[in-house]
Amino acid sequence: MSIWCHHGRVPKALPVLLDISPIDFTPLGATSSLSEADAVALAVRLKALADPTRLRLLVYILDQPDQDACTCELAPFVGLSEPTVSHHLKTLEGAGLVAKERRGMSVHYR
Repeated sequence: MSIWCHHGRVPKALPVLLDISPIDFTPLGATSSLSEADAVALAVRLKALADPTRLRLLVYILDQPDQDACTCELAPFVGLSEPTVSHHLKTLEGAGLVAKERRGMSVHYR
């Protein structure tokens, strides 16, 4: 099923963030101003989180004692293959929400 905007076109994909540092701005609603750069940075992060599987992956990682999990743990948790989980984690990484570290043959996300 395709989602169409009011102009009859599919919206273009948001860019991957090059700067994944925290966004420093006044809370939404407290001001009428939000720079274009901050709006894009926030939108990229929100778009990455707008997927139930990605939210579950992030919550699982945050629930671990050291906030670290391997794709071999995450795949069974969400009931998907490791390549599919890796795709979701790459999206979260591109939005600056997780970081990865290779340990031998496995990849761990924090």
